[in-house]
Amino acid sequence: MSLVLDPAAQDLLFREARTANSFTDEPVTDEQVRAIYDLVKFGPTAFNLSSLRVTLVRSPEARERLVQHMAEGNQPKTASAPLVAILSADNEFHEELPALFPHFPQAKDVFFSERPAREGAAHLNAALQAAYFIIGVRAAGLAAGPMTGFDAAGVQKEFLDGDHTPLMVVNIGKPAENAWFPRSPRLEFDQVIETV
Repeated sequence: MSLVLDPAAQDLLFREARTANSFTDEPVTDEQVRAIYDLVKFGPTAFNLSSLRVTLVRSPEARERLVQHMAEGNQPKTASAPLVAILSADNEFHEELPALFPHFPQAKDVFFSERPAREGAAHLNAALQAAYFIIGVRAAGLAAGPMTGFDAAGVQKEFLDGDHTPLMVVNIGKPAENAWFPRSPRLEFDQVIETV
């Protein structure tokens, strides 16, 4: 059985897409970012809790502050990408639950009254949404360069607050020539899928 999604779309989103390490200087517009969000916001999360938060780093001053917290190998590409997004988990997501989960507004207090429960749920679901975000960037015809090589405490202090935990930094833009490393191997079906 084949997939319903057009093969060209499959290639765009998965087969030909890779982590980009260099970008052209073509800007990424607010309209593009809005279109990405307007698509990926429909990806499922537990209780529809939607804990991902995105901080767009556009100004040269903010970029300079961010670059100093990146691992050495990630600094040049973060300094030169047209747009950089800090993806974080909102540990106070439960405040939005009455609106996001209206058929059971008590979920805020029943399941998420304690901070440790919120942090676990926020991290897991924001990570899931981060994957949707990367696919959305690809769907917009752009390339994503997601990275976890950074000083999380430094990024949190510089750009976020105690209620937001940074998950990854994503460089975004049109890929430059030779933007990709060679494709790394993947596990085969029988190595991953088991039927019981």
